[in-house]
Amino acid sequence: METYVELDTHLPDHYRTLKENIHRFAREVMRPTAAALDRLADPGAVIAAGSPLWDFLKQAYRLGYNKAGFPTQFGGLGLSGLGQHIYLEELGWGSADLALTLGLAGAPFGALAATGNRELIEKYVVPFIQDREAQYIGCWPVTEPQHGSDWVTGLWDREHNDLAGHVIARRDGDSYVISGQKSAWVSNGTIATHGLVILIADSSRGSLLGRGVAFVPFDLPGVSKGKPLNKLGQRALNQGEIFFDEVRIPSSYMLIAPDKPAAAAANGRGGGPNAMVGAVFTGVARAAFEIALDYSRQRIQGGKPICEHQLVQKQLFEMFTKVEACRLLSRAAITYNTDAPVPAMEYSIASKTFCTQAAFEVASDALQLLGGNGLSKEYPIEKIFRDARAALIEDGTNDVLSLAGASLVLARAS
Repeated sequence: METYVELDTHLPDHYRTLKENIHRFAREVMRPTAAALDRLADPGAVIAAGSPLWDFLKQAYRLGYNKAGFPTQFGGLGLSGLGQHIYLEELGWGSADLALTLGLAGAPFGALAATGNRELIEKYVVPFIQDREAQYIGCWPVTEPQHGSDWVTGLWDREHNDLAGHVIARRDGDSYVISGQKSAWVSNGTIATHGLVILIADSSRGSLLGRGVAFVPFDLPGVSKGKPLNKLGQRALNQGEIFFDEVRIPSSYMLIAPDKPAAAAANGRGGGPNAMVGAVFTGVARAAFEIALDYSRQRIQGGKPICEHQLVQKQLFEMFTKVEACRLLSRAAITYNTDAPVPAMEYSIASKTFCTQAAFEVASDALQLLGGNGLSKEYPIEKIFRDARAALIEDGTNDVLSLAGASLVLARAS
């Protein structure tokens, strides 16, 4: 069911084909897989050998979807910002949890590709690009037991004293030695083979100026993981703790550090995870709207389909408007930040906060429109509702991200 007009009248034909192909994959593979995984009571069963999760990942990798954001020079699909948005929205339409699983899988390898370090590219990026069996899976460990969204604004106490991050890397000759713990909210945490770890690379400079980003293979001595997290929504997205006990990495694996600030701009290409989440939850909002629209045409109340009642029509149009607003904002953010020399991160933050809030509101309205059926697991809207609620917290809570976004807006205006 086509529920929106493509407002880009110059959209290339190959992107229309991309949309059709991803949409088919989302409908035929993602939705049934996510539904099956959501029904599993034990989160350990989601990642167990023989789980449908692995069939999904292998199919996605074989189609090349794991390398969607990589340039053609590395064997990637070479999608522009517009292409990446189309790809992410359709994945989100299929299932938020599996979309995020796949989207984050390439994060560490994409960061390595941006460095231009030929040795690291040959050792890690090329095998990831060539992977067809989902043997290389990345994650982005940020949140810690005592620190979550405050990584965005600075780790301060109420008196504004600088607090230490939990994962610390100390320089030891031509190496860094990493110790500490990332919390249970690391997406892909217990299935990941590699991580792009946010940490403190120079504790003498504090939690803001001393930050670093390290590429860490998880087969190194000292890396261990906790159990998979059991949670309300996005149950197909594996999450769990990661522990670092004197894990030694070469200094070249520290991609961003106080003495390597130039790498930060390359790493922000596309606007980072916030922009990705905004695009994904545009698809989630659209999925919820489509379910409500389709149901309103079939459900008879008062002798006619409920879509003929004025109150329902008003609700549907408000939902439609929110979905369209999500697409315009999230697409613009990714498109600009992919091409701009310096990303405008306030737009990525705006995309994440607006689109996730809108997706939750549209899902809630859709569930209400379905009435009692909306609460039933026989209908997909209750899962979408749970998935959308989780998005208000993940990748930085919307409240805290809004503070960071406001600071960027004020700085640009000054």
